[in-house]
Amino acid sequence: MSLAKSGLKPFTLAFVQLGQIGANKTENLKHAREMILKAASSQGHSKKPDLVVLPEYFNTPYGDVSLSDFAEEVVFEPGKPYDATTSKSQTVNMLASAAKETGTWLIGGELVAKHRKVHLFDVDIPGKITVKESAFLNPGAATSFFDTEFARIGLGVCYDVRFPELAMISARRGGCQVLIYPGAFTMATGPLHWELLQRSRAVDNQVFMGMCSPARNTKATLVAVSEYRGKVLVEAGDSEEIVYVDIDPEVLESARSGIPVTTQRRFDVYTNVAE
Repeated sequence: MSLAKSGLKPFTLAFVQLGQIGANKTENLKHAREMILKAASSQGHSKKPDLVVLPEYFNTPYGDVSLSDFAEEVVFEPGKPYDATTSKSQTVNMLASAAKETGTWLIGGELVAKHRKVHLFDVDIPGKITVKESAFLNPGAATSFFDTEFARIGLGVCYDVRFPELAMISARRGGCQVLIYPGAFTMATGPLHWELLQRSRAVDNQVFMGMCSPARNTKATLVAVSEYRGKVLVEAGDSEEIVYVDIDPEVLESARSGIPVTTQRRFDVYTNVAE
């Protein structure tokens, strides 16, 4: 389908670079809710956001002990109605009530998608960092996206961004115009790779790409949004902050026709991972 004929329209995203993530889950959720409400009030921006994005691990400190204590079960099947008001998840209840109060997505309080991190952060960089998420997390096994009135949005989480295949499948098979990856990049790799990876996925797939991490006082990196040409549209500083960006998906039509990489790929030479 031609993007120009698909009914897409401009919209506004708000990214919350959340700070004050501590060992008290109730306080973490309370603070996250306060920041969602603040973001939705569009202070310092001319437009109210249509969607508010939080970072990975926004309700828990990072680590195997915290995750086992803070974990929640969210039973959700795509295509089936999900009543967030009856959920046993403290986090889902907070998000749903905040979304309903502010009129932002989760679609007025309804859960529309659940993404499980496909690629777990198992790394060993001598002298810098050793992490093995697979010791306390199980990976997901599918791409995830959801439809809105303004664009189809694909999801990933943090380390997923290092794997171009996931973004390619979301953009080409899933038809996503926007990719959003909450993250919590460490300072060992973030300064070198955070922006590079985001811009690469945006250019590879001619999409808008947004990533959202906690504030740097939690030893992670920042918020940034890149567009289909690789230009960084907006980025945050080191501290807790809300950044806004206006997105117009229809500009992708001219970008993709001007540099038509989608139709120029040579699957007689290499494998089509998006099949």
